[in-house]
Amino acid sequence: MHDPIPTVTLPSGIQIPALGLGTWQMGETKARARDEIDSLRLGIDLGMTLIDTAEMYGEGGAELIVGKALEDRRDEVFLVSKVYPWNASRQGTIAACEASLHRLGTDRIDLYLLHWRGEHPLAETIAAFEALKAAGKIGAWGVSNFDTADMEELFSLPDGVKCAANQVLYNLSRRGIEHDLLPWCQARGVPVMAYSPIEQGRLVHHPQLIHIAKAYQATPAQVALAFLLEREGVIAIPKSANLRREREHRDAVDLDISDEDWAVLDAAFPPPARKMALDML
Repeated sequence: MHDPIPTVTLPSGIQIPALGLGTWQMGETKARARDEIDSLRLGIDLGMTLIDTAEMYGEGGAELIVGKALEDRRDEVFLVSKVYPWNASRQGTIAACEASLHRLGTDRIDLYLLHWRGEHPLAETIAAFEALKAAGKIGAWGVSNFDTADMEELFSLPDGVKCAANQVLYNLSRRGIEHDLLPWCQARGVPVMAYSPIEQGRLVHHPQLIHIAKAYQATPAQVALAFLLEREGVIAIPKSANLRREREHRDAVDLDISDEDWAVLDAAFPPPARKMALDML
């Protein structure tokens, strides 16, 4: 029997799984489409019922893949998508959301994020998000790739405190947010979504991670995900189009790493001792 997937609570009180499904680099090649759809559907079967996508991924291709995966399963999933910064004017955000809804084949996005900061004033984007929420097109809104100063500015604006999440690059080898951004978000109840939780596969080759994983009869990817699942208010969204790896990701929930082994990993991947610039991929 699997351990249940832990949950993270949004500011609205809605609980969502702390282990979801990423789609970055999906929808780029027709030859892989069937594998990508099957992988997402298996992930849902396994309880990873949060799917993260964006209009950027495959220039809408990933949203089309997600739409096909959800044709008969929309109500089982918490759906996240994102708007390009250059589309994030008041009217542009609304138009981009409508286009995403069409590609996704749904009437609502549960969480809609500004992908990163651009030239449009944040107040305009927030106003568009609130209008979309009032119209029932989105359930909540948030941001992505926002550092602490960005979040403080956001919270100073009208309705800025309604931000429901911040999605950033975070994994064992990218721990800079632990100095200030992660504690800031945790103190305000803003969940952090960790993209590239396995550093796009590069982490699995780290000798110390391999050593720890072997001791638990696990894989390095599972230990990397377990690291994030230990963190309060953090959601990991690994991407895979491989059914075996999808099951492997789900099994990471069952790992119980000892304090001594976490200390070994802290030595191999030291937490930040000072403020660091926000990492992005």
